[in-house]
This record gives sequence, structure tokens and C-alpha cells, in this order.
Amino acid sequence: MNTPKPTPPESASSPSGFWPHGWWKLMERRVGILPVPVLVVLVIVLGAFIYTGKFPASGKTPNDVCTMLAVLAVGGFVCAEIGKRIPVIKDIGGAAIFATFIPSYLAFHSYIPPVITQTVTDFTKQTNFLYLFIACIIVGSILSMDRTVLIRGFLKIFIPLAAGSVAAALVGTGVGTLLGLGAKNTFFYIIVPIMGGGVGEGAIPLSVGYAEILHLKQGEEFARVLPPVMFGSLTAILLSGTLNFVGKKFPHLTGEGRIQPGENDELHPQEEAITGHMDVGHIAAGASIAIALYLLGVAVNTLPPETFRLPAPVVMLFLAVAVKLVSGVPPQLQHGAGVVYKFFRTAVTYPLLFAIGVALTPWDKLMEALHPANLVTIVATVTTLMATGFFVGRWVKLYPIEAAIVNACHSGQGGTGDVAILTAANRMQMMPFAQIATRIGGAITVTLALIALKAMT
Repeated sequence: MNTPKPTPPESASSPSGFWPHGWWKLMERRVGILPVPVLVVLVIVLGAFIYTGKFPASGKTPNDVCTMLAVLAVGGFVCAEIGKRIPVIKDIGGAAIFATFIPSYLAFHSYIPPVITQTVTDFTKQTNFLYLFIACIIVGSILSMDRTVLIRGFLKIFIPLAAGSVAAALVGTGVGTLLGLGAKNTFFYIIVPIMGGGVGEGAIPLSVGYAEILHLKQGEEFARVLPPVMFGSLTAILLSGTLNFVGKKFPHLTGEGRIQPGENDELHPQEEAITGHMDVGHIAAGASIAIALYLLGVAVNTLPPETFRLPAPVVMLFLAVAVKLVSGVPPQLQHGAGVVYKFFRTAVTYPLLFAIGVALTPWDKLMEALHPANLVTIVATVTTLMATGFFVGRWVKLYPIEAAIVNACHSGQGGTGDVAILTAANRMQMMPFAQIATRIGGAITVTLALIALKAMT
């Protein structure tokens, strides 16, 4: 006797009805990482708290972490979503721009309820969760890179990348000085941020380092270094698109994504899929490695002599690169650290930028940094960086257009900038080289700049 097969749970509900399939589709519509219904609930609840004067995180000690996470998530992802939907702006890092600049503007003009501004400011300054973000981003990104790509990439692109960096620094500093910006100000607040590796890996740790060395406020320093990052990335995107057009007209100048003549598919990006050998424990262990390396950086920063102390994030970066090069972490934990990096990049970046915009980025200081002399200096710096890569790359037997585009990624807005630059150039297969230029090139730039600034103070 045949037994009837059980009906699958999915077929028990009518596919034509709203519940549950229609509701599930609605839940899949997200603003950032927030499902739309969840976002609506959070906005209503937070609005009710503000209206009734019973905001849970208010007071001298904002200890309601859940409330603060909700505020930062709603503010950060809504602002980023606006930036992602504006034509042209969305292609030049509009999400990061809006997630930082809009809350800064609203807070400066008191358009954000005072209780929100105050609690976000207190939470950001008292918890220092900025340092957790820095640790997970830097360590996770370095450990998740393919070691062979790291070594071979250095060997292949170091000469045009180094030559372009030096030439861009000299030309950019010269242009800024001629325009009345001052050599020191031009170098540390325009040139270095452009080539620092973006926002999370560049502008944020750079502003932290500047603030520690110069005994200034990190928010004001961030406001000064962020605009060159944004406008430098925009210039690189436009010039890379132009180089793609030039490559169509003069095919002997390009390998269409191959960096060296006679080679095909030199490097492959590391597999992003999580293997069956890695579990949640490996992800947690990857996070613990990031925290341990950061704390080691803090400890090293306390050792004498004081003259040669470096900020903890810089020491941490050196340690992460050393651990990677000597294979000091097994592959599963490297993958775990990479997942942690991706989580923070996806879920924490925009809420963090919102917090920085509200609490640490004065709108008036930000506006002071945006004037024609700065913009001219930025364009001159990126153009020199790419042009030097073009000619030096040709001299060392690399395809000049590819070498120039790799150098362009050195002035991009981190990973977002790499994607935008390579998309404009139609060379997404060069992502491994772009990552080396952005992460390692940016790390070297930030490190050397902080060492130089420390020596000058």
C-alpha cells in the first residue's frame, strides 16, 4: 500500500496570498542591512521615545547599547541609501559622503533632536568603538588577502606605484604651496589622505594618528582629511574611464586587464566562499586576533622611548602584515578574519560614519577644507600619480594603461573606490592589484606620514 507523500511546509500556504510569501518579499527589501518593516518600526519607536521625553539612552551615561545601535543604524543606513540613489553622486562614493556630511550638517544646524545629538556624542566618545572598527577592518583585510597575491603583487607593481607616489607627493605639495596652502598642510592634509587607502583603512586611522600626535580632536582632523579622499577618488574614476577609451584607440598600450605582456590571468582573487572547514568559532577567533593585535599595538605604544612611539593602529598594521607574510595564522582563521572584515565593512561602516558625522565632524571645519586651491591640488596629485604609473610602467615592461589604473586605485576611496575605478576602466579582473595598491600602498602611506609627523613634533 502506497503512503501519500507529506505536503512540504511551503505549499501549505497559498502562493497567491500575501502571508507569508508577500511578507517575506517585503522583509527582503532593505535599506542598508535593515529590512523595510524593521526600519519603520525603529523609526516609530525612536520617534515615540523622543516625543515623550523617555529616550532610554539619555542621561550622563548612555548605557542602553540597543537603543544607540538602533539610532546609528537608522541614521547611517538612511543617509547612505540617499547617497546611493542620486545619479552621478552614487558612483563617486555618495553613500559614504551622505552618511558623514548629512548628519554633520543637521547636527551643526540643530535639525537633529538635541537628545539624539547628545547621546550619540556621549556614546561615541565614551565607548571608543571606533577602535574596534579600525582593528577589525585593518587586520581582517590584511589576513584575508591571498599571500601569493600579496608577494607577487608587490614585485610586479612596486616600481610604478612607488615612483607615482613620490612624484604625486612632490607635484601635489608644490602646487599646494604655490596656491598658498603651505607645504606641511598640503602634504599631511591633502596628499597623504588621497593616497591613504580610503575612509575606513585610511582617513579614520589617519585622523586618529594625527589627533594623538598633535593632541587635537579626532573629529576635526577627520573633517580635514575626508574631502581629499572623496575628491581624489572622483578624479581617479574619471581619469580611469578616459584611459579605457584611450586603450580602445591604441590597443598596444593595454593588456585589457593583464598587467604584463605574455601573461594570462596572472592572479586570481581569493575565493570568497566559506568552506566546510570553517565554522562560527573560526569567525569569532578571527575577531579575537584583531583585538589581540590591537592591544599589542597599545602595549607597544607605551614602551620607551616616547619619541619613537607610534599610534596603536599603525603598530597593529605592521603586526598584521608580519603575521600574514610568515603564515602565522591558519587558513580557517584567515577566512574567519576576512568574514569579520566583511561584516564590519557591511554592517558597521555607515552607522560609524553617522556617529562620526554627528559627534566628531564639525560642519564649519569641513566647509573650510573645500576651496578651489584644495581641489586644484587634488586633481594635480591624482593626475601625476597616474601619469607616472603610465610611463614608469611602460619602462619596466608593464602595460602602461594597466599600471596607471593600478596607481589610480592608490588614490581611490578604499574598496568602494576600487570597484568604481575598475568599473569605469572595464577592468574588474585587476581587483587583486587594486587591493594591493589600496590596502598596502595606503598602509605604507599612512605609516610613513605618521612617522614623519611624529618626528617633526
